[in-house]
Amino acid sequence: MAQAIVARTDYAADEVRGFAKRAKDAQARRLLAIAAVLDGASRTGAAKIGGMDRQTLRDWVIRFNEQGPDGLINIPSPGVPPKLKKEHKAFLARLVENGPIPAIHGVVRWRACDLIMQLHEQFGISVCDDTVYRALKELGFSHVSARPKAYKQDPTAIDEFKKNSLSGWQKSARNLHRAQP
Repeated sequence: MAQAIVARTDYAADEVRGFAKRAKDAQARRLLAIAAVLDGASRTGAAKIGGMDRQTLRDWVIRFNEQGPDGLINIPSPGVPPKLKKEHKAFLARLVENGPIPAIHGVVRWRACDLIMQLHEQFGISVCDDTVYRALKELGFSHVSARPKAYKQDPTAIDEFKKNSLSGWQKSARNLHRAQP
């Protein structure tokens, strides 16, 4: 069976409870559990006070021993590092500002898939549409989308559907002129 880790003794239990009064959220529970350990409570009892199991209490005691009361604050996760670095974003900005050359690039306006292809050719990185759109928005470019058009749209049906009758204000003006003479 593993030996219990001894909590540092340069803090008194009352002093740790004082830190817990000023602490926020989970840090207060952790400090109260460690104060119970300093008072001589069993590890199981101290873990119940803090709302955790014994192993978790052991981990927090180790952090308390290394860093003191400030070591019990939740550290935010750094997250996944971004795929597009500054050089990639600068390349995207140059591409969009200069625009495509139709003879070379084969398009008249950059689409996300075209920019992804350019990034892959230049840097060998693979990103998704959302990453490109997010980077362009961050760089201050606006998103322009084409107006959708049905591929089977019949121009003659559109003309037949349009109303050829006079609008309401034109009808009332004609009736007004007839009544006057």
